[in-house]
Amino acid sequence: MSGKAGSNQMWGGRFAAGPAAIMREINASIPFDKALWRQDIAASQAHVAMLGAQGIVSPDDAAAIAAGLAHVATEYAAHGVPENWDLEDIHMTTESRLAELIGPVAGRLHTARSRNDQVATDFRLWVRDCLDQTDAALAALQAALVMRADEHAATIMPGFTHLQTAQPVTLGHHLLAYYEMFRRDRSRVADARARLNECPLGAAALAGTGFPIDRAATAAALGFDRPTANSLDSVSDRDFALDFLMAAAQIALHVSRLAEELIIWASQPFGFVVLPDSLSTGSSIMPQKKNPDAAELVRGHAGRIIGSLTALMITMKGLPLAYSKDMQDDKPPVFEAAGLLSLSLAAMTGMVAEARFRTDRMRGAAELGYATATDLADWLVRQADIPFREAHHITGAAVRLAESRGVALDQIALADLQAIDPRIQPGVYAALSVEASVAARTSYGGTAPDQVRQRVAEARAALGLEAE
Repeated sequence: MSGKAGSNQMWGGRFAAGPAAIMREINASIPFDKALWRQDIAASQAHVAMLGAQGIVSPDDAAAIAAGLAHVATEYAAHGVPENWDLEDIHMTTESRLAELIGPVAGRLHTARSRNDQVATDFRLWVRDCLDQTDAALAALQAALVMRADEHAATIMPGFTHLQTAQPVTLGHHLLAYYEMFRRDRSRVADARARLNECPLGAAALAGTGFPIDRAATAAALGFDRPTANSLDSVSDRDFALDFLMAAAQIALHVSRLAEELIIWASQPFGFVVLPDSLSTGSSIMPQKKNPDAAELVRGHAGRIIGSLTALMITMKGLPLAYSKDMQDDKPPVFEAAGLLSLSLAAMTGMVAEARFRTDRMRGAAELGYATATDLADWLVRQADIPFREAHHITGAAVRLAESRGVALDQIALADLQAIDPRIQPGVYAALSVEASVAARTSYGGTAPDQVRQRVAEARAALGLEAE
């Protein structure tokens, strides 16, 4: 076998040109970083405007470049970004097309910048847009939760610990728990955006530039608060991407918990909710089935989003300053997580808004689960002056009696209750209904319907929703 044939065999079938073909494919990022084209055009427009204002390029050249970039943007919007792997990335693709349109003057665009600060700027702009979209999607989901919480402020359901019936709560209260989770998530998004909002453009390859650029001007033109303060950090930092992924992972955890509850509630043994047909599927063999596929996929997407965070953290963990080619792999996990998160939030908003809650099943489950046992113990403490541990023991005996008869606590005859402990008086029944139980939980943030309605009013005000 000749050396050449052996070499081609070693490099493998489809890489007929050997290492050159492999390098071309592993080096090209245009298949995914073309998603940055809007940000790349915007950053280039800000850069050339600054070059012109500083006299680094002539006014005529600056105008020609700006017009050419606008033309390229029109082409991309109409036909998409072409994928020429020899041009490697969105930056070279745009510059090449610009040169075709306006000639050699296009080369002046890259004065006083590098692809290192260029991609850092483009990526920050993209992530910033994504954070804004995520915040809007979270607000929409919060609004759906608040609307349904208002509707069900007094709807009784069992509250669970360990997925065992614990105490009665209201469905409105339960839904507002997720409102609070997403409120915290929105604060994480806002924090990530605030930290991100510094502009790396002008850091050049890693050391800055000797041209008399105005970094404050480009930062302001692109909506950043200020330029980044260290050129090495500017081109090597991907904390902003990790911040987004950390926030996305936390949001995904919360959305997944809500999805899991809807899946459980939609199952026949629970029967608490009927999910919308538009977000469910049937079975290929069992005609009676209605599968909560959208909720299950939301739950599944959480794993992939968390995986994206892990992937980028591992990519970044051992990189020396400043830029390394490993960092080309920063965008796929962010793009994937952003797409999955957007779908998950939209699906969950639809499910919350359109779900039909079976309030009769919820109330019945609260009654049968002896959820008012704590209320009996509390009554014994307050009205009979019995120490709580003793009251807990008395209540346990009452629950065992109710279980043996298959009835709720408030359906046990007074004589039977007094046989357990003679200090129990007729007034106990006022505390044993599920309505009385939830109404008694009037502490701030409690499940009492009046408390739920107050929290709904506060949430409406925070979201800018008009009260009905």
